[in-house]
Amino acid sequence: MTSIRENIAQIEQKIGNRAKLIAVTKTKPVSLLQEAYDAGCHDFGENRVQEMAEKQPQLPADLRWHQIGHLQTNKVKYIAPFVALIHSVDSLSLLREINKQAAKNGRVIDCLLQIFIAQEETKFVLSPDETRFLLQSDDLDALTTIRIVGLMGLATNTDNEAQVREEFRGLKQLYSELATIRRPNLAFSELSMGMSGDYELAIEEGSTMVRVGSAIFGSRL
Repeated sequence: MTSIRENIAQIEQKIGNRAKLIAVTKTKPVSLLQEAYDAGCHDFGENRVQEMAEKQPQLPADLRWHQIGHLQTNKVKYIAPFVALIHSVDSLSLLREINKQAAKNGRVIDCLLQIFIAQEETKFVLSPDETRFLLQSDDLDALTTIRIVGLMGLATNTDNEAQVREEFRGLKQLYSELATIRRPNLAFSELSMGMSGDYELAIEEGSTMVRVGSAIFGSRL
Protein backbone atom coordinates (compact mmCIF):
# COMPACT_ATOMS: atom_id res chain seq x y z
CA MET A 1 0.00 0.00 0.00
CA THR A 2 1.51 3.30 -1.11
CA SER A 3 1.74 6.30 1.19
CA ILE A 4 0.11 9.69 0.68
CA ARG A 5 3.54 11.13 -0.11
CA GLU A 6 4.16 8.47 -2.76
CA ASN A 7 0.72 8.96 -4.29
CA ILE A 8 1.21 12.72 -4.54
CA ALA A 9 4.64 12.25 -6.10
CA GLN A 10 3.24 9.86 -8.71
CA ILE A 11 0.38 12.19 -9.62
CA GLU A 12 2.60 15.25 -9.81
CA GLN A 13 5.01 13.36 -12.06
CA LYS A 14 2.14 12.67 -14.47
CA ILE A 15 0.87 16.24 -14.27
CA GLY A 16 4.25 17.92 -14.65
CA ASN A 17 3.85 21.66 -14.91
CA ARG A 18 0.68 21.48 -16.97
CA ALA A 19 -1.84 21.73 -14.13
CA LYS A 20 -2.17 22.35 -10.40
CA LEU A 21 -3.08 19.48 -8.10
CA ILE A 22 -6.01 20.14 -5.74
CA ALA A 23 -6.17 17.44 -3.07
CA VAL A 24 -9.83 16.63 -2.39
CA THR A 25 -9.89 16.28 1.38
CA LYS A 26 -13.61 15.79 2.13
CA THR A 27 -14.27 13.35 5.00
CA LYS A 28 -10.52 13.02 5.67
CA PRO A 29 -9.13 13.73 9.15
CA VAL A 30 -6.74 16.59 9.77
CA SER A 31 -3.88 14.15 10.38
CA LEU A 32 -4.07 12.94 6.76
CA LEU A 33 -4.33 16.49 5.48
CA GLN A 34 -1.17 17.35 7.39
CA GLU A 35 0.56 14.40 5.70
CA ALA A 36 -0.46 15.73 2.30
CA TYR A 37 0.71 19.22 3.23
CA ASP A 38 4.06 17.85 4.42
CA ALA A 39 4.38 16.03 1.09
CA GLY A 40 4.20 19.38 -0.70
CA CYS A 41 0.52 19.62 -1.65
CA HIS A 42 -0.73 23.00 -0.43
CA ASP A 43 -4.07 23.25 -2.29
CA PHE A 44 -7.00 21.45 -0.64
CA GLY A 45 -10.55 21.12 -1.93
CA GLU A 46 -13.56 20.64 0.32
CA ASN A 47 -17.20 19.99 -0.58
CA ARG A 48 -18.81 21.08 2.68
CA VAL A 49 -18.39 24.54 4.17
CA GLN A 50 -18.64 23.31 7.76
CA GLU A 51 -15.86 20.79 7.24
CA MET A 52 -13.57 23.37 5.67
CA ALA A 53 -14.24 25.92 8.40
CA GLU A 54 -13.46 23.35 11.10
CA LYS A 55 -10.24 22.14 9.49
CA GLN A 56 -8.82 25.50 8.39
CA PRO A 57 -7.63 26.73 11.84
CA GLN A 58 -5.94 23.39 12.55
CA LEU A 59 -3.62 23.51 9.54
CA PRO A 60 -0.84 25.82 8.28
CA ALA A 61 -1.92 29.33 7.38
CA ASP A 62 -0.34 29.24 3.91
CA LEU A 63 -2.59 26.39 2.80
CA ARG A 64 -4.93 27.38 -0.07
CA TRP A 65 -8.52 26.24 0.42
CA HIS A 66 -10.80 25.55 -2.55
CA GLN A 67 -14.60 25.25 -2.23
CA ILE A 68 -15.46 22.59 -4.81
CA GLY A 69 -18.96 21.50 -3.75
CA HIS A 70 -22.29 23.28 -4.05
CA LEU A 71 -22.22 26.50 -2.03
CA GLN A 72 -25.38 27.90 -0.43
CA THR A 73 -25.56 31.68 -0.13
CA ASN A 74 -26.09 31.51 3.65
CA LYS A 75 -22.81 29.60 4.07
CA VAL A 76 -20.52 31.99 2.17
CA LYS A 77 -19.77 34.07 5.28
CA TYR A 78 -18.04 31.15 6.99
CA ILE A 79 -15.32 30.75 4.33
CA ALA A 80 -15.10 34.31 3.00
CA PRO A 81 -12.23 35.28 5.34
CA PHE A 82 -9.82 32.71 3.93
CA VAL A 83 -11.04 30.73 0.88
CA ALA A 84 -8.62 30.94 -2.06
CA LEU A 85 -10.95 29.91 -4.87
CA ILE A 86 -14.63 28.98 -5.16
CA HIS A 87 -14.99 26.46 -8.01
CA SER A 88 -18.75 25.99 -7.86
CA VAL A 89 -20.48 29.30 -8.62
CA ASP A 90 -23.80 28.56 -10.30
CA SER A 91 -25.80 31.81 -10.18
CA LEU A 92 -25.65 35.59 -10.14
CA SER A 93 -27.26 35.60 -6.68
CA LEU A 94 -24.38 33.52 -5.32
CA LEU A 95 -21.86 35.86 -6.92
CA ARG A 96 -23.60 38.79 -5.24
CA GLU A 97 -23.35 37.14 -1.84
CA ILE A 98 -19.67 36.25 -2.35
CA ASN A 99 -19.07 39.87 -3.35
CA LYS A 100 -20.86 41.10 -0.21
CA GLN A 101 -18.90 38.84 2.13
CA ALA A 102 -15.61 39.55 0.37
CA ALA A 103 -16.16 43.28 0.91
CA LYS A 104 -16.83 42.70 4.61
CA ASN A 105 -13.48 40.92 4.86
CA GLY A 106 -11.55 43.42 2.78
CA ARG A 107 -10.78 40.82 0.13
CA VAL A 108 -11.32 40.06 -3.54
CA ILE A 109 -12.42 36.43 -3.87
CA ASP A 110 -11.63 34.46 -7.00
CA CYS A 111 -14.42 32.34 -8.47
CA LEU A 112 -15.03 29.77 -11.20
CA LEU A 113 -18.38 29.28 -12.90
CA GLN A 114 -19.57 25.66 -12.78
CA ILE A 115 -20.75 24.56 -16.23
CA PHE A 116 -23.04 21.68 -17.13
CA ILE A 117 -21.14 19.25 -19.39
CA ALA A 118 -22.13 15.76 -18.17
CA GLN A 119 -24.87 13.52 -19.57
CA GLU A 120 -26.38 13.20 -16.13
CA GLU A 121 -29.19 14.87 -14.19
CA THR A 122 -27.74 17.56 -11.99
CA LYS A 123 -28.66 20.82 -10.30
CA PHE A 124 -26.54 23.81 -9.33
CA VAL A 125 -24.81 24.33 -12.68
CA LEU A 126 -24.93 26.87 -15.47
CA SER A 127 -25.57 26.03 -19.11
CA PRO A 128 -23.24 27.56 -21.72
CA ASP A 129 -25.99 29.99 -22.77
CA GLU A 130 -26.69 31.02 -19.16
CA THR A 131 -22.97 31.60 -18.70
CA ARG A 132 -22.71 33.78 -21.80
CA PHE A 133 -25.66 35.84 -20.59
CA LEU A 134 -24.20 36.21 -17.11
CA LEU A 135 -20.81 37.38 -18.34
CA GLN A 136 -22.40 39.98 -20.61
CA SER A 137 -24.80 41.22 -17.92
CA ASP A 138 -24.59 44.80 -16.67
CA ASP A 139 -25.20 43.37 -13.18
CA LEU A 140 -21.57 42.20 -13.09
CA ASP A 141 -20.28 45.76 -12.97
CA ALA A 142 -21.45 46.23 -9.38
CA LEU A 143 -19.45 43.22 -8.18
CA THR A 144 -16.10 44.80 -7.43
CA THR A 145 -14.82 42.35 -4.80
CA ILE A 146 -15.10 39.14 -6.82
CA ARG A 147 -13.01 38.05 -9.77
CA ILE A 148 -14.20 35.37 -12.19
CA VAL A 149 -11.04 33.55 -13.22
CA GLY A 150 -12.43 30.66 -15.28
CA LEU A 151 -14.69 27.64 -15.45
CA MET A 152 -15.22 24.30 -13.71
CA GLY A 153 -16.95 21.18 -14.98
CA LEU A 154 -17.65 17.57 -13.99
CA ALA A 155 -17.56 14.96 -16.74
CA THR A 156 -20.01 12.06 -16.89
CA ASN A 157 -19.14 9.18 -14.56
CA THR A 158 -18.54 6.60 -17.31
CA ASP A 159 -15.84 4.30 -18.66
CA ASN A 160 -16.46 5.73 -22.13
CA GLU A 161 -13.19 7.61 -22.62
CA ALA A 162 -14.31 9.17 -25.90
CA GLN A 163 -17.38 10.69 -24.23
CA VAL A 164 -15.38 12.10 -21.33
CA ARG A 165 -12.80 13.55 -23.70
CA GLU A 166 -15.55 15.16 -25.78
CA GLU A 167 -17.08 16.75 -22.68
CA PHE A 168 -13.72 18.15 -21.56
CA ARG A 169 -13.01 19.40 -25.07
CA GLY A 170 -16.36 21.18 -25.21
CA LEU A 171 -15.66 22.94 -21.92
CA LYS A 172 -12.24 24.04 -23.15
CA GLN A 173 -13.85 25.48 -26.29
CA LEU A 174 -16.36 27.40 -24.18
CA TYR A 175 -13.52 28.64 -21.95
CA SER A 176 -11.60 29.91 -25.01
CA GLU A 177 -14.71 31.71 -26.27
CA LEU A 178 -15.56 33.36 -22.94
CA ALA A 179 -11.96 34.33 -22.23
CA THR A 180 -12.24 36.95 -24.99
CA ILE A 181 -14.90 38.90 -23.04
CA ARG A 182 -13.48 42.02 -21.46
CA ARG A 183 -14.93 43.11 -18.11
CA PRO A 184 -13.16 44.62 -15.06
CA ASN A 185 -13.82 41.56 -12.89
CA LEU A 186 -13.08 38.87 -15.49
CA ALA A 187 -9.56 37.46 -15.65
CA PHE A 188 -9.73 33.98 -17.15
CA SER A 189 -6.72 31.84 -16.28
CA GLU A 190 -8.11 28.60 -14.78
CA LEU A 191 -10.02 25.61 -16.15
CA SER A 192 -10.87 23.17 -13.36
CA MET A 193 -11.71 19.74 -14.76
CA GLY A 194 -10.58 16.21 -14.07
CA MET A 195 -10.71 13.98 -10.99
CA SER A 196 -9.01 10.78 -9.83
CA GLY A 197 -10.35 8.65 -12.69
CA ASP A 198 -9.97 11.07 -15.57
CA TYR A 199 -7.46 13.79 -14.69
CA GLU A 200 -4.92 12.69 -17.29
CA LEU A 201 -7.55 13.04 -20.03
CA ALA A 202 -8.56 16.42 -18.62
CA ILE A 203 -5.01 17.72 -18.74
CA GLU A 204 -4.65 16.57 -22.35
CA GLU A 205 -7.76 18.62 -23.14
CA GLY A 206 -6.54 21.79 -21.44
CA SER A 207 -7.28 21.56 -17.71
CA THR A 208 -5.20 23.82 -15.48
CA MET A 209 -6.48 22.33 -12.19
CA VAL A 210 -7.32 18.72 -11.31
CA ARG A 211 -9.31 17.74 -8.22
CA VAL A 212 -7.95 14.43 -6.92
CA GLY A 213 -9.10 12.63 -3.77
CA SER A 214 -9.14 8.83 -3.83
CA ALA A 215 -5.92 8.58 -5.86
CA ILE A 216 -4.18 10.39 -2.98
CA PHE A 217 -6.01 9.22 0.13
CA GLY A 218 -7.66 6.00 -0.97
CA SER A 219 -11.40 5.37 -0.73
CA ARG A 220 -13.56 7.59 1.44
CA LEU A 221 -13.61 6.98 5.16
